[in-house]
Amino acid sequence: MKTICVFCGSSDKVAARYLDAARATGAALARRGIRIVYGGGSTGLMGALAYAALDQGGEVIGVSPAFFQGPLLIQDRLTRLEIVETMHQRKARMAELAEGFIALPGGFGTLEELFEMLTWAQIGLHQKPIGLLNTAGYYDPLLAMIEHAQTHGFIYAEHRQLFAFGEQPGELLEAMSNHKPPEGLERWVERDFR
Repeated sequence: MKTICVFCGSSDKVAARYLDAARATGAALARRGIRIVYGGGSTGLMGALAYAALDQGGEVIGVSPAFFQGPLLIQDRLTRLEIVETMHQRKARMAELAEGFIALPGGFGTLEELFEMLTWAQIGLHQKPIGLLNTAGYYDPLLAMIEHAQTHGFIYAEHRQLFAFGEQPGELLEAMSNHKPPEGLERWVERDFR
């Protein structure tokens, strides 16, 4: 993977451990020569990720809708900033540029972006690795919910294999580098629904 899209929170009102994890992720990606694609923000985990990667000499591409343009929201040192019109275009462009996806801790936006990439993988629109950085157990409730949904038949076992998770960036990147698309996805992409 030469380019990874990172989804993460933009709030500054979070515990220091989450900002530290974002910095560690940005630095780890830069040290490995992996380009970062993200939403272009300067606040919260978004800013911590980007600044850490740039401080390590990494390449960081921001993709932002025009209505987010402003000195308090957009990172000012990016390698490249691409401006799009809508949030849908933003996600599509980030997905197009990326060879894999990582979700750091975040809120509604992060979860929505993560689940869109998981859904796209589930129906065969991409076979790129997806990872969750489970800092301090942040994603434990989500992982439990996914297991609950699988137990009740809403998620098939092969779909659970669509993502990896780890507590440290290096551990997560290692798991993602060993990603093999699960078998059995043809139940969705080859069925005739007429």
